Amino acid sequence: MEDENLSELFWSVARQLRHRSHESLQPFGITPGQGRAFMVLVRHGTMRLSELADHLRIAPRSTTEVVDGLQERGLVERLPDPADRRATLVRLTPAGADAAERIRAERGAQAERFFAALPERDRAELARILGALRVSDPT
Repeated sequence: MEDENLSELFWSVARQLRHRSHESLQPFGITPGQGRAFMVLVRHGTMRLSELADHLRIAPRSTTEVVDGLQERGLVERLPDPADRRATLVRLTPAGADAAERIRAERGAQAERFFAALPERDRAELARILGALRVSDPT
C-alpha cells in the first residue's frame, strides 16, 4: 500500500472518530474547542488560564472566551490564585466532574462500537502500531 493511501485512510478514520467525539459533547452544549479545554482540565486539574492557553496552543484571550462558555454551563469555575492575586485559576465544578465521567463513558462506548468491526487480534495490533507512532501530546 502506498504511503499516500495509508495517510488518506488514517485521516478518514480520524475524521470519523472526531465526529463521534463531537457527538459525545452535544448533550452538554459543549463546542469542540470547549471540549478540548474541558478535557485538559480533566487530565491536569486546576490551572491558571495562561497554562490552559499554553496546553491548547491558543491566545489567552481565546482561552478566556472558551472558559466563559464552560463557566456559563456550570462545568468550571474561576478562582483567585493564592500565589499571585493577578492570576486566575480554573477548575472543574462538581457538575463538571460528573459531566467528565459521562463524556468518558459515552466516548468509551462509541469507541467500543466503532472498533467492534475488528477482531480482537487486529485491535491489539492496531493499538500496538498507534502506540509506536504516538508522539507525546502536551494536552
